Amino acid sequence: MLKLSRLADYAVVILVRLGEMEGVTTSPSLAAETGVPEPTVAKVLKALSGQGFVLSQRGAKGGYRLARPLAEISVASVITAMDGRIALTACVDGGGCDNGVSCSLCGSWDAINHAIRTTLEGISLENMRLNDKGFMPRARNGVQGLATLIGEGT
Repeated sequence: MLKLSRLADYAVVILVRLGEMEGVTTSPSLAAETGVPEPTVAKVLKALSGQGFVLSQRGAKGGYRLARPLAEISVASVITAMDGRIALTACVDGGGCDNGVSCSLCGSWDAINHAIRTTLEGISLENMRLNDKGFMPRARNGVQGLATLIGEGT
């Protein structure tokens, strides 16, 4: 099963909610708004701040705000920030593989991984916020390309 980490999932939720709020917002406020435990919100915000997704403001009126609009943040970029590069197997994108030369699938996973990554890059957090089905044709093209690649689209 392909599954996002809980932190990547929370990061998307937190960023979308942050994008819906005016001005700066505190970690406890985001926790109350999203239902994500406050220590987890703080951990996610620290990671997102370090990756340039959010800006922090210190002081009595401090908090967090988006560094750029939701429309400019892709789902893929958030996953990568929280979990590292999107890779379905160890051998994707030239990564290490114990079987290497003897594996008949060597290189095949790259195309599948690319299709998934490209699809996720085409979906912005604004699409997610709006529950915008308009992103689906772009995503569907990636999935159709994937189906063709694995022989189910013919």
